Amino acid sequence: MPSVYIKTYGCQMNERDSEAVAARLVARGYTLAGAEATADVILLNTCSVRDMAEQKALRKMENLVAELRRSRPKAVLGFLGCMAQSRGQELLDRLPDVDLVVGTRKLHRTADYLDDILAGRRGAVVDVEEEEGSEAAMREHLLEGNGKKSVSAFVNIMQGCNQYCSFCIVPYTRGPERSRPVAGIVAECRELAERGVKEVTLLGQIVTSYGKRDIPAREGKSGFVQLLEAVDAVEGLERIRFTSPHPKGYGDDLVGAYGRLAKLAPSAHIPVQSGSDRVLKLMRRGYTRQRYLGLVQELRSVRPEIGLSTDFVVGFPGEREEDFQQTLSLAREVEFDQAFIFKYSERSDTAAAGMPEPVPVELRQERHERLLGVVNQIGGRRYTGFVGRQAQVLVEGASKKNPARFTGRTGCNKVVLFDGRERQRGCLLEVRITRAGSFTLYGEPILCNPGVCRQ
Repeated sequence: MPSVYIKTYGCQMNERDSEAVAARLVARGYTLAGAEATADVILLNTCSVRDMAEQKALRKMENLVAELRRSRPKAVLGFLGCMAQSRGQELLDRLPDVDLVVGTRKLHRTADYLDDILAGRRGAVVDVEEEEGSEAAMREHLLEGNGKKSVSAFVNIMQGCNQYCSFCIVPYTRGPERSRPVAGIVAECRELAERGVKEVTLLGQIVTSYGKRDIPAREGKSGFVQLLEAVDAVEGLERIRFTSPHPKGYGDDLVGAYGRLAKLAPSAHIPVQSGSDRVLKLMRRGYTRQRYLGLVQELRSVRPEIGLSTDFVVGFPGEREEDFQQTLSLAREVEFDQAFIFKYSERSDTAAAGMPEPVPVELRQERHERLLGVVNQIGGRRYTGFVGRQAQVLVEGASKKNPARFTGRTGCNKVVLFDGRERQRGCLLEVRITRAGSFTLYGEPILCNPGVCRQ
């Protein structure tokens, strides 16, 4: 059977989609190529959140077309995901040597289309149509790699977004919110646990909106918190994470869940985007600076050790120096463990694309560097504060960057490198932190909890 190479751009949702597509292809008999140079099929799973991500994928495909149409004219090339969804036929018109364009709601059809293309039953395929039930179609996982089993896995719990923030194209590329049933998600988590997975990360564009229209509140608990409780009861799982939430989704029930649910990891990635109320209103975020700061205080009162990370957008249309100063002050006040900073990128069809007072590109870059400096300084100080302390780490296996050392994460989502052994994979290992690097900790193992080790 043909070999396939999938290159993924963008978020964890895209990573999960690529894994599910790959798993379906493997089930059909395809093999996964280690590099595009040896692949019969090359698929780019694309992102549309920023123009840079789209341009990277387009340039990559242009280079592939130029190279492969000379050396391997029978190789199949395709676009998947968000850019495929938003541009559709336009991609084929621009690059007629591309064979496949599959949008976000038709990813589960990828194997069928490749079978037909390779067998000569079809010419080029473009499919970006809606399909009911697509949110529950991608359940397959690839947990084997280099003969080793994964101890963590992503689980999609919903698709789409109804927030329509003024800068974001996701509602147009992923469609409206559609939630999977609790029973199906729990069954998937149970299957993963039976295959050796110890940690699941529940995924959604706005994960805290899960079940908002389908699952009635019960005893003051939202549908999302009910789901967390159900997954918490899955035997064999040790940790639960989720991403990405919206600050509006943190009610008292979710804040309280951090104190009640033993498996819910003490970490939260909560995008703030800006520290200015004026800019937050222009962004249509639906909360104020004070509400966000209050949420941080509530979470830290329930779980003082909680690790907090966030997203910022700088250079949004109309952002003035005083607005940016408020973003800097919020970063200093919260003291995030980590933050991802993005320069505003105009996206067609979004409300922000036509807003007045665009910020010059050079100023966006300058603000990005200033905020990054503050974030790095704070993060460095917080990571250094772990030195000399003891932490529990879920051992993931050998480090990709340094195979001589093992890697794992603390409950508050800090990466730790240490001297380990293969038999410790999947263990909850006690580690004494000896030094801190750039958003990485280094430690020495103390003991392993034999109750959760796979011998």
